[in-house]
Amino acid sequence: MNYKSKFGFGCMRLPQTDETDATKIDQELFNEMVDIYMEKGFNYFDTSYAYHDGASEIAIRKALVERYPRESFQICDKMPTWALTSPEDNDKFVNEMLERLGIDYFDVFFVHNINVPWLKLAEENNTFEYVKKMKESGIAKKIGFSFHEKADLLKKVLDKYGDFLDIVQLELNYLDWEDSSIQAHKCYDICVEHGLDVYVMEPLKGGVIVNTTEEIENDFKEFNPDKSIASMAIRFCASLEHVKMVLCGMSKMSDLEDNCDTFENFKPITDEENEFLAKMVEKLYSSLAVPCSECEYCVDTCESEIPIPDYFHLYNASKNQPESNIYRLYYDKLGDEETPADECTYCGDCIDHCTQLINIPEELEKVREHFENGFSPYS
Repeated sequence: MNYKSKFGFGCMRLPQTDETDATKIDQELFNEMVDIYMEKGFNYFDTSYAYHDGASEIAIRKALVERYPRESFQICDKMPTWALTSPEDNDKFVNEMLERLGIDYFDVFFVHNINVPWLKLAEENNTFEYVKKMKESGIAKKIGFSFHEKADLLKKVLDKYGDFLDIVQLELNYLDWEDSSIQAHKCYDICVEHGLDVYVMEPLKGGVIVNTTEEIENDFKEFNPDKSIASMAIRFCASLEHVKMVLCGMSKMSDLEDNCDTFENFKPITDEENEFLAKMVEKLYSSLAVPCSECEYCVDTCESEIPIPDYFHLYNASKNQPESNIYRLYYDKLGDEETPADECTYCGDCIDHCTQLINIPEELEKVREHFENGFSPYS
């Protein structure tokens, strides 16, 4: 099996020159990363209308489309399902994406992030039928959808549309593999039953797997001192027979170098390693306050504009590093006039859009109690 063909460049979290502005992509560094990635024989780039507030597509055009022959690379893009207001929007968004990227066809095209509310929007606006016509006309070579929900909804969608689709992009990693809320294993099996390829997103669960406690880091070093935590997580995904692509988000050159090494010298995951990862799952879950992947879909729906993933990130970090000065960072955010966690109205819209199925209002209350009641910024 050619494991090298499974390494995809995820363009959701590109290097930035300003960490507070998602549109400020470090184009020079990204160009350099693209050059190394392409020189090593990799060629698949995954983006979305929404990534970096639209700047991801433009950065890909500058780094890739304007510098390499079209036949030398593959681009996947996604319909912004949440923004659909009429069937005519399908055409509008596709044309805008093609223009941003500077191409006249997509190698892969997905309906983005099918969950309960966005499936309704996709069906109301005939988006599945639209992408079918995209494939028939050659605007898209392969089609499918990305999915963040439980297995019963996936089966419902595939029973209805699976006969003309090629791919399902799943959140899949060893932490979520047997998780009862994510159901990654069940979702994978349903895709296999329907004869569809599986593309993997979030193999590191948005960084949750690698941004961990010192104890867990030491466990990995003791088990295999020569390999990174990320490499084993990625190999877990790529070793699955029906996984054809594993997307790796890379914001630093060191991320790219590590992932290139993983795929250039690929070894399928062993039984011993799977047993070790099962033990790490228990430790990881016990160390996490909130299993947030920081995808930010909740932020787009929050009427109070609360920076939910930022607060969860600080909450997790302060739980894992109780002696650190992370409390101060929470108050720094409030000083920057961010909306406090206690301004949550409990409307519940964020829950419907959470890819991890977290009860966000309840967790925000814990964040508030942890930071505001448990610590004085003046002590």
